[in-house]
Amino acid sequence: MNIKNEILRLKREKDVCIIAHSYQTGDILEIADFTGDSYALSVKAAQTKSKTILMCGVRFMAETAKILSPDKRVIIANADAGCPMAEQLTKEDVETLKAKYPGYAVACYINTSASLKTVCDICVTSSSAVKILGNYENDNIIFIPDRNLGSYIKEKLPDKNIILVNGCCPVHAAVTEDEAVAAKKAYPGCPLLVHPECVPDVLRHADFIGSTSEIMNYAVNSDSDAFIIGTELAISQHLQKALPEKKFYMLSERLVCPDMKLTALKNVYDALDGGGLEIVLDAETITKAAKCINEMIRLG
Repeated sequence: MNIKNEILRLKREKDVCIIAHSYQTGDILEIADFTGDSYALSVKAAQTKSKTILMCGVRFMAETAKILSPDKRVIIANADAGCPMAEQLTKEDVETLKAKYPGYAVACYINTSASLKTVCDICVTSSSAVKILGNYENDNIIFIPDRNLGSYIKEKLPDKNIILVNGCCPVHAAVTEDEAVAAKKAYPGCPLLVHPECVPDVLRHADFIGSTSEIMNYAVNSDSDAFIIGTELAISQHLQKALPEKKFYMLSERLVCPDMKLTALKNVYDALDGGGLEIVLDAETITKAAKCINEMIRLG
């Protein structure tokens, strides 16, 4: 059996829209209808006529797809694919923060569970955070859960009073300043492109800071012919395949997300053949979680 051909056949027969995050491996991206950052994927899937969405990514991404497409069936290809950052806080933690800082709005990173979004006021992505919170009427903000992205936003918006919590992406946060210095020394003249989930000591050495898609677009449009990539390994691999005339070096060998690597073609095939895990959210959760996403949309 040619598993890719079978996946494409089942996808057509069952009218399924397959979406895959950019951190997935190349063979997964090849069978997807849309690839890219998590929120953009959910938006694209919502605009299709397909009644079923199959997410190749982690659970919070599938939940976001369900929030934006409540009438569609949403399946995650591998039920074990979670996100440690999305699960670092609970609703009770947020309620405690609200009580401690009355009058502050809670802004959540898109990398949070649907449950957590129900008690937040506004949502942001890594690419939109500075713009959205800069436009936000409330200057007093609790930002959850990523302290590193939050620190980057805080630096860009000095007029806002931003409270940070002790959450992070364990993969990006593991990269050290010493590794950034060593990489720039090893590859002199190569721009260092870094995701804002990295620690501030790494960001200060970056030539460009941006989301996954922004990093990829920068590399595509830049006149430079070599880059140091400060985000998940897959991005360097995808860029090297797309731009063979350029060179891409990893900032750190530790930039590998184990949860993103759980999804294999066999999982996709099984999900199309009746397996996978359907994301089920009650109407109240969808309605409440959608409010903070709609605030993001309202502000740009």
